[in-house]
Amino acid sequence: MKESDDVDDDEQSDIYKRERGSFRRSSRSESREYLYDEVKTSPVQEAEEEVKKKLSDQLFYDYDELASMPYVTPNSSIPLNLLTLVHSFGYDCRKRANLQVLDSNTLMYVAGNQLILVDLKTKEQTYLRSTSAGGIGAIAVHPYKTHFTVAEKGSSPNIIIYEYPSLRPYRILRGGCDLGYASVDFNYNGTLLASVGSSPDYTFTIWIWRDEQPILRTKSFTQDVFRVTFNPEDDEQLTTAGSGHIKFWDMALTFTGLKLQGYLGRFGKTATTDIEGYMELPDGKVLSGSEWGNMLLWEAGLIKVELCRVGQKPCHRGPINQITLDEGEVITAGTDGWIRIWDFEAIDTADTVDESGLLEIEPINELQVGKNVRLYSMIKMDELGNNLWLAQDACGAIWKLDLSFSNITQDPDCLFSFHSGAIQALAVSPVTYLMATTSLDCTVRIYDFASKTPLTWMKFKQGGTSLIWVPRLVNYTGAQIVVGFEDGVVRILELYDPKELAVFAGRKKISDVEIQLKYVFKPHTAQVTALAYERDGEILATASKDRTVFFFEVEKDYKPIGYITTPGSVCQLMWSTGSHPESTLLILCDNDYVLEAPLPTIREEEVDHDVVSYHIKDMKIKYFHFTSVKSKIMRFIEIERRKKQAELKAKERERRRKQLIEELGEEGEKVFQEELAEQEEEEEPLPEIFIPSAPCQILCGFYSGPGKFWVALGGYDAGFLYHCEFPPYDKDCIIKERKDEPFEFRFIEDAEENPIRAITFSLNKIMMFCGMNDGSIRIYVLSRSDFSLAKMEEYWHLNMHDNNYGHIKSLSTSFDDRFLVTIGADSNIFVFNIYSELALEKDLAAKIPLPRFGIETETIPQDIEDPTTYSIENARKKREHDKLMKEVEEIKAEKREKLRTLRNEFLKLLKMNEELPKHMQFKRTDFNVDARIRAEINRKTAFKIHQVEKELAWEKEKHHLGLMKLQTRFRDSLESDVVVVHAIQSSHKISSYRLVKPSKYSKPIRPSLLERRASKMERLEKEGVGKKDSQKETGTVVNVPEESILGKGKKFRPRTLSEIMVENQIEKTRKVIIKAEKAQQKILQRKKEWEELLKSKPSDDYEDPKDVLAIKEAQMHMGDFNLKTAADYKIPEHMRINAAKKEEELGTLDTLAHGKKLHMNKCILSLRDLKVAVIEEIQCLVQELKSIQLTLPESKHIPIPQVPEMHPEELPETRFQYDKETLLAFKQQQLKVESEKSPQMEQTAFAGPGAFFKLTSGKEGDLTTRDSLSRSSKASTYSIDLPRCSDFEKTEPTEVEVEIAKRDEIKHLYMQQYLTNRIKELIVTFDAELRILRHQKLKLDTQMKLSDLHHVTLFQELLLLKNFEKQENILQERVNSLGKEEQDMQWKINETLTEMEEKKNGVNKLQEQEKALYAGFQTALGENNKFANFLMKVLKKKIKRSKKKEVEGEGEEDEDSDEYSEEESSLESDENESASEDEVFDDSICPTNCNPSLFELALQLREKRLDIEEALVEEKKLIDNLKKEYDTLSKKVKIVANNLKAAEEALEAYQREKQQRLNELLVVIPLKLHQIEYVVFGEIPSDLSGTLVFSNRSLGRLQERIVQLHQENIQQQKRNKECRERRKLLIREKREMAKTIQKMEDTVRQLMIRKFGRVIDLEALQTLSVNTTLEELKIKKIRKELSNAKEMKMWEEKIAQMRFELMMKTKEHTKKLHQMNDLCLEKQKLDSRLNTLQNQQGNAFQSLRKADIVAKQKVTELIQAQAERILALKEEIALLRKKDGLLLPPIRHPQDEMKPSDLSIGPGQFSVEAYIMKGFIWHD
Repeated sequence: MKESDDVDDDEQSDIYKRERGSFRRSSRSESREYLYDEVKTSPVQEAEEEVKKKLSDQLFYDYDELASMPYVTPNSSIPLNLLTLVHSFGYDCRKRANLQVLDSNTLMYVAGNQLILVDLKTKEQTYLRSTSAGGIGAIAVHPYKTHFTVAEKGSSPNIIIYEYPSLRPYRILRGGCDLGYASVDFNYNGTLLASVGSSPDYTFTIWIWRDEQPILRTKSFTQDVFRVTFNPEDDEQLTTAGSGHIKFWDMALTFTGLKLQGYLGRFGKTATTDIEGYMELPDGKVLSGSEWGNMLLWEAGLIKVELCRVGQKPCHRGPINQITLDEGEVITAGTDGWIRIWDFEAIDTADTVDESGLLEIEPINELQVGKNVRLYSMIKMDELGNNLWLAQDACGAIWKLDLSFSNITQDPDCLFSFHSGAIQALAVSPVTYLMATTSLDCTVRIYDFASKTPLTWMKFKQGGTSLIWVPRLVNYTGAQIVVGFEDGVVRILELYDPKELAVFAGRKKISDVEIQLKYVFKPHTAQVTALAYERDGEILATASKDRTVFFFEVEKDYKPIGYITTPGSVCQLMWSTGSHPESTLLILCDNDYVLEAPLPTIREEEVDHDVVSYHIKDMKIKYFHFTSVKSKIMRFIEIERRKKQAELKAKERERRRKQLIEELGEEGEKVFQEELAEQEEEEEPLPEIFIPSAPCQILCGFYSGPGKFWVALGGYDAGFLYHCEFPPYDKDCIIKERKDEPFEFRFIEDAEENPIRAITFSLNKIMMFCGMNDGSIRIYVLSRSDFSLAKMEEYWHLNMHDNNYGHIKSLSTSFDDRFLVTIGADSNIFVFNIYSELALEKDLAAKIPLPRFGIETETIPQDIEDPTTYSIENARKKREHDKLMKEVEEIKAEKREKLRTLRNEFLKLLKMNEELPKHMQFKRTDFNVDARIRAEINRKTAFKIHQVEKELAWEKEKHHLGLMKLQTRFRDSLESDVVVVHAIQSSHKISSYRLVKPSKYSKPIRPSLLERRASKMERLEKEGVGKKDSQKETGTVVNVPEESILGKGKKFRPRTLSEIMVENQIEKTRKVIIKAEKAQQKILQRKKEWEELLKSKPSDDYEDPKDVLAIKEAQMHMGDFNLKTAADYKIPEHMRINAAKKEEELGTLDTLAHGKKLHMNKCILSLRDLKVAVIEEIQCLVQELKSIQLTLPESKHIPIPQVPEMHPEELPETRFQYDKETLLAFKQQQLKVESEKSPQMEQTAFAGPGAFFKLTSGKEGDLTTRDSLSRSSKASTYSIDLPRCSDFEKTEPTEVEVEIAKRDEIKHLYMQQYLTNRIKELIVTFDAELRILRHQKLKLDTQMKLSDLHHVTLFQELLLLKNFEKQENILQERVNSLGKEEQDMQWKINETLTEMEEKKNGVNKLQEQEKALYAGFQTALGENNKFANFLMKVLKKKIKRSKKKEVEGEGEEDEDSDEYSEEESSLESDENESASEDEVFDDSICPTNCNPSLFELALQLREKRLDIEEALVEEKKLIDNLKKEYDTLSKKVKIVANNLKAAEEALEAYQREKQQRLNELLVVIPLKLHQIEYVVFGEIPSDLSGTLVFSNRSLGRLQERIVQLHQENIQQQKRNKECRERRKLLIREKREMAKTIQKMEDTVRQLMIRKFGRVIDLEALQTLSVNTTLEELKIKKIRKELSNAKEMKMWEEKIAQMRFELMMKTKEHTKKLHQMNDLCLEKQKLDSRLNTLQNQQGNAFQSLRKADIVAKQKVTELIQAQAERILALKEEIALLRKKDGLLLPPIRHPQDEMKPSDLSIGPGQFSVEAYIMKGFIWHD
C-alpha cells in the first residue's frame, strides 16, 4: 500500500510516536467508530449481550491509521518518507505455512513486517505492513477467498482480518495471546477462527471473528505448537500439533457451559516425534506424519496403526510436512522432495496385522519435484479443470505442480527462486544498479534492483559467507565479485552479458547475465568472514574464523603475500581511506580485540619453493584490548544527574531563604536552618563498577581518523558507540594483559537489548545507516564527513525484517545513493528508495558489464570442490613436511640396513657356537650383553599392555553398560523364555510361552469363599477343638463344686417372715400392675389393631404390594428396553463402572492368563526334564545293549536304536553360558571367516577349527560315556560279567561249559530284545505325552488369543475411563455433598416438627390445666353462691405483674426483653379495657359476707392462671418461631433438592456419555460358521451391521421364557376369575359384619346402663390401677426393714457366737479348776503324808524347805508377770476387733519365755497357780 506524501513534517512529528521500540500511530483508536456499546457481563443482560456484540457488516477500519509507521526524532527535519520500499527479493521459506493463494493469479506470503501479495502474471508486489511493528506470526485465507487474516507478533498483538480484493481492514481480534501467534485457521464454513499463541503462553482461542469476540480459550500445551485446524466435517472438533505432541480437542457443552476439552495423543510404543503435517478424516480419526517419514493413524487418542511402504520402507525419507485430503485421495509432501498420492479407503480402514503395529501400503502415484527440494507446505490453486498446486520449498523456491497424473501432466515449474536461510553477505556494484548476495545455501545470486529483476545465480558445493564487489581501480567495468565460502575458499567471479557474444548454433536460450569463474584459491581452513581491497586496489585482504588474515597481490593474479594471526575470529576488515596518511587495515575480532595492520611489504621475485611459510612475523601490528566501561559511563551519567539536581536544589534553597528573611526577618534564618535540617536526606550510593567476566562480542566498527575508530558491541556493553584510539606500537607488550578503554562514547537510544549489527554511510557521509538486531533500520543524520559523530542526535527508525530472528546482516547503498539494500537472517532482501529532492527516473535498469574480448575461449580454472583440500599455507607446510619425511625415511633405511648386517653376524656366531663341543659352548645367557636391557624390554611390554587396558577401559565399560542395559530391558523382564520340546520319533513339537513379569495391573487371585471357609474350619479343627474341650473339662472340674455349694446355700437357706411379707406385697402389687398393664396393653393392642386394620383398608387407588413388586420387576426385566447405545439409556447403579473396577478386572484377567501360561510352561519344562531323563535312560540301556552284544555273535545282533539328542531350542538357557574354550572357538571361527577372504591363508585356517571341533566333540563324548556308565548301574538291575582276555591258549570247552554258554546266550538274547523294547517303549511313551500336552496347549492358545482380544478391549476401556474419571469424581462428589446436605436439612426439619409437636402438646396441657383450674374453682364455689360473679371476675381479671428476675445469662435477658415488653403492653391494654368496663370493681378488699377463704383461693388461682397464660404465650411464640424455621428449611430443602436433581442428571448424562464412548469401542468376538444363523438365501451377507451376537444359553432361556409366560398368562387369567368371585363374597360378608357390629354395640350400651346407670369409658375403668409410687415406697420400706433385720440377725449371730466361745472357754476353765482342785486335794494328802514322814524323820531335811520357798517365790513372780502380760494381750485383742484388724499371736519376749529350769518343780512343790498359768499360756 502506498502511503501519502503530502503530510508536513511538523504534523508528522505530532501524529506519530514511538512505543518501546515498535512504532505505530497514536491517534489510531480515535478514528475507530464502534457500533456497539460496552458489553455488559451481568447475567441478567445475557440476552442483550449478543445483540450488542453484533457489528455492522459495513464496518471497515482505516489501514493508514492501523499500519505501523516510521519513528522520527521529535522536532527534527527528517522526512517520514526518508526510505520507501521498492521491492522485496527474499522469501522466508522456512516459516511454517508461509504461502497462501487468494485467487488463481495472486499468492501471498510474509516477509518480516510486510505481507506481500504477488501477481503471478505481472510479478508485481503489493505490501501490507504489520500494525504492531513486531512482525507477523501467521496468515490464513478464508475458505471463500473473500477475506484473509494476519496474526501478528509483539506485545499483546492483534489479528487483523482484511477483505479481499479491497485490502481494507475488516475486523480486529484483540487479546488472543501475549507475544505472538503461531498458527490460525478458519473452519470449513468460515464462521469461526482458531488461533494458537507462541511461547510463553500458547493460548488456544476460538473466535467468532465477525463479532470480534472469543467464545472459548484455554492453554494448548507447554511446548511449541506448530499448527491448529478445524475438522472439515465437524466444527466442534479441532486438532493441534507441535513439538513432541498432538492434541485432539472437542467443543463440549457441559453443565457449566461450552468448554474446550483436549485429549493428548499417546504415542505408546511408538517413539515420540514432532508433528508438522496432519489431516482429519471424516470419521474423526487423524492421520499425521512423523520425523522418520511414516504416517500415524490416530483413533481415540491412540495410534491405531503406523503406515509404511512395502519392505518397511518409510513413506518419505524424512519428516512429512503436509497431509491433505483432495478428491478422495490423500496427498503427502515431505522434506525428501517427493509428493505421494495414497488411497483414502486403504488408510481409513487400516489396522494392525501383527505386534509390530506396522501396515505396509503403496502409493497410487508419486512425483519427485527435484533433487534438492524440501517441501514445507502446499496450497491448491483455484483453477477449474486443473489440479494445480503451489508448493513452498524450504530450499528457497515456490513451485507450481500439476498433480493430475495424466498423459498431459506438466513438469514441476519453479515460479520463484530465493535464498534459503540467513543471507550472509551483500555487495553492490560501484558502477550500476547490480547487487550480489550469498548464503549458506551454496548459491551466489545477482539482482538488478532498479528494475526489480533477479538476473542469475550460480551454485557451489559449499555455502558462501562473505562477499565484496571488486572496485573500479581493479576492474574498471565493475564486472567482478569476490566471494568467500565456508570451507575457506575464495572465488573471484566475473559477470558479463552473454547477448554481446557471438551466437552459436544450437544455443536455445540466452540469459541476461552469466557468471564465470575467474580465480579460485584457498587461503583459510575455516569459513571466510571478511574481504577488503586496499584503497589503491593493490592488495586483497581475506579474514577467517581460523584467526588469520591473508594478503594477496592483486596485480599478479592474486599472488599470496602472507598472513598474520589474530587473537580472535575476525568479523570485519576495513582499509583506511585516502584521508589517512598511511594505508592501514582495521581488523575487528568477534571477541574484545581490535587490530591495526600496516600495508604488508610486497617482496621481489623469489623462488617459490624456498619459502617455508607465508606467516608474516615482523609486521608492526597495533592492538587494542577493549575493556568494558559501560558501568563507568552509567556512574558518570548518574554523577552528572546528581550534580544538576544538587544545583537546582541549591537555587531553590537560596530562593526559600531569601523569602523567609523577607517575611520573618532574623527569625527567617533560623526557620530556614530548621527546614534545611529536616530536609537533609542520606544520599544513595553510586552504581558499582561492573566488568563482565566473558568479553562482549564486537559487532561492527569503522575508522574515524588515523589510529582512531568507532566500535559497537553486543551483550552487556550494548547501547553505546565507543570511540577508541590505538596505543603506540610496543613489541614487548603482552596482548592479553592489556586493558584499553575508549576515550569517547555516544549513547544509542533503545539499543541496550537491540544493538547495532551493521553500519554503512552514504557517499557524502551525511547519513549513517544502521542495521539493528531486531531487523529494524535506523538512519542518523550527521554533518558532512563528521566521523566524530558530534551531532548524532536525530534519527529515523523503521521495523522491516522479522523482529525475532531477522537481524540485519548487512546493508549498503547504491553507487549513486539512490537506493538502500538490506539483507537479514530471515532470508529477506529489501530494496528502498532513499528520499531525494531530485525526482527519481522511471524505468531505471542496471547496465550489464560487457564481456571481455576472448572471454568465451578462456580456460576456466579448476574449481576447488573438495572441502578437505589443503589451504595455501597448509599446502606449503605439507610440501615441507613431505620433504622432511623423505629425508627421515632415507635415514631410517640406512639404520635398518646396519641392523640387518649386525643380525646376520649374530646368527653366524650362534651357529658357530652350536658347532663347538658342549663343554666349550657358551650358554645362551652369555650372549646377553646386559640383562637390564631384557628386563627393560619386559617392563615396557607390561607397561604397554597396561596402557592398552587403560585405553580400552572406557570401551569395555561402555560395552558392559550396554550389555547390562540390554539385559535389563530384554532379559530381566522375562520370567521364562521360549522352550521348544521336540518329539523323538515324529515331527511334533511344543513350545512354551515367552512370559514377562506380571504387569502393574496384575493382582494375586484371592481365595474363593469356600476355600476361605474350609481353611477356617480346618484351623478350628486343628487348633480350637482341643483347647475348647480342655477348657470345658477344667471348667466343670473347678466350677461345679462352687456352684453346687452356692446353690445348696441358697436352696437350704430359711426365709424369714418379713421376706415372705415383702414377697407377698410385691407379688400382690405386681399382679395388680400386671393386670392394669395387661388391660392397658390390651387396649393399646386393640387400638393398634384397629389402626392397622384401618391403615390396611385399601383406598380407592390402592394397589397390592405384590402386584407393585411384580410390575416393578417386569419393568426392570421385561418389555422393550433401550439399548446401551440409546440416547436416553439410563445406567443402573450396579452396572456403573469406573477406572478402578476396570483396572481390577484387567488385573484379574492378566493374573488368570499369566497363571495358565505359567502352569503350561511348568508342564512343558517337566516334559523337557522327562525327555532328558528318557535320553539318559536310553543311553544307559544302549550301553548295556552294546555290552550284551559283545557276547553274542554278529548274526544275532539286533540294530541298536539311535540315542536321541537334545536340540538347542530345548535348552535356551545355555545360550548365555560360555567358557574359555567357547571364546577360543568363536575366535577361530572369525579367523576362518577372515582366512576365507584371503586365499593365502586357506590351508592353515582350515585345520584349526576342525581340530577344535573334534576335540570338543571328543570331550563331550567322553563325558557322555562317563555319565551313562555311572548311571547304568542305577538304571538297570541287570549286570553282566564280560569275559576277560587271557594270555593262555584256548582249550576245548567241556559239555558243562557249553551248556552254560547256551544258557547265557539265551539270557543275553532275551535281555537284548527286552532292552530294545524298553527303549522303544520309552520313546513311544514320551511322544504320546508330548502329543497330549500339545493338544492341551492348542486349546490354551485359543483361550489366550481370546484373552488377548479381551485384554485389548479392557485396556481401551481403562484408558477411556481414566479420561472420564476426574470429571466423574467431581460430579459424584457434588452429588454426595448435596445428598448429605439434603439429609442434614431433612433431619433438621424432622427435629423441628418433633419439637413443634412437643410444644403443641405442651400448649394442650396448659389449656387443660386452665380448664381444670376454672372447673375446680367452680366446684369450690358451689351452687347459688351470691359472690360467684365477683370471685370469677377476681379470678379472670388481667393485671400487670412484675417480671420474675431469674439469674440467667445476660444474653437471654436481652433476647426476652422485647417479648416481655410486648406482653406488658398487651396486659396493660387488657387492664384498661377491664377498667373501662367496670370502674367500681376492686379486688383488693374482700366484700362483706364473702367467704375469705374463697377470696384467697380466687387470688391464688388467679396467680396460677396468669402463670399458665404466660407459659401459653411463650409456647405459642416458640411454635411460631419453629414454624418460620420450618418454612425456611423447607425452602432450602427444595433448592437443595433441585440442585441435587440437576447434579444427578448431570452425572447421569456424564455416565451416559461415558457409556456411549464405551459403546464406540470395537470388541472382537470370534465366531465359527455354524454359529452364524443370519443368512440370506443360504449365504452369509456381506453387511453384518444389523446382526446381534447372542449366546445359546441366553437364547434358550428366552425360548423357555416364552413358554413360561404363556403358562403364567393362563394362571393369571384363572387367578383373576377367582379374585372376582372372592370380591363378591367379601362384599356380602362386609354387609353382614356391619349389621352384627351394630347389634353388638347396642347390646353393650344397654348392659352399661343396667350396671352403671350411664354409658362409661370402659378403657378408663380397665386401666384403673394402684398408686405405683406408694406401692413402691411400701416395698422399699419393707425391704429396708428386711435389710435391717438381716443386719441385726447377723450381729445377734456374732454375739451368740462370742457367747458360745465364752461359754466354751468358761467350761474349759471350770474343767481345769476341777482338775486343779483334785490336784490340790491330792497335794493335801501328800502334804499330810509328807508331814507325817517329816515328823518321823526329824529335822534332817529342813535345809530343803528353804529351797522350796525360794522356788515358790520365783514361780509366784513369774505367774504374776504372765498374768499382767495376759491382760495386756486381751486389751490389744479387743482393740483390734473393734478396728477390724487381724488377730496376730502374741509376741513373746525372750525374758518372758519360761526356761525349763524355772518350771522344774520338785516333788510336792506343784501348785494350782502353775496349772492356771499353763492353761492361760496354752489358750493364748
